[in-house]
Amino acid sequence: MTKHPIHTGAVDWSGENPGIYLKEQPDGPWTGLMCFFRIVYSPYGLGNGIVVLDEPNTARGLPDVANFCISDNEELARYLVADFFSQFAAFRVSPGTSAISYLPATEVRREGDTRGTYREIVRSPDFEVVATWNGLGAPYAVDMPPEKGPTKKHEMYSVFLDAPDASVTINGRPLKGSVTTRNCADTVKSSAFLAFSESWMRTEA
Repeated sequence: MTKHPIHTGAVDWSGENPGIYLKEQPDGPWTGLMCFFRIVYSPYGLGNGIVVLDEPNTARGLPDVANFCISDNEELARYLVADFFSQFAAFRVSPGTSAISYLPATEVRREGDTRGTYREIVRSPDFEVVATWNGLGAPYAVDMPPEKGPTKKHEMYSVFLDAPDASVTINGRPLKGSVTTRNCADTVKSSAFLAFSESWMRTEA
């Protein structure tokens, strides 16, 4: 069957969505999770932000645990967490996803180069989060069909660059764990990656 060049489903959002998922043991639970977003289109407008789970296996947020989201568009952030990020494999199994605190962003900026080391820096009044990807590899394109994706009702297009080494710090303190591997559409990929030119198209009515 020939694929039509124009997708007929609604575009739910488009932008960037890099991540860093960390473990202390390859066969253990996730010990630190980060999901960044820079959205150029969504039903809730433009927005930037970062979701950080300092203790993914603890169903608590601030002030007790640094499980939070910093963003400049809270409505967009809540939409992405509820309808998308909470269904990503690493976040779906982590109790901390249900206890995210939402904070206003005072600064969002990037540094570095996607040919080597790249960094996203996000600040709120009380927190600075720095996500760093080192040794970035060659880019590869992804055309994820709904049945292999996390929502089961979106086709997703994106360009990924994997990193063998990455870190996330909160006010200079690193999240626990190291980069490992993750399952991605029947393949094994790094758990630290950049995801650019990412678009999610709904396939259901």
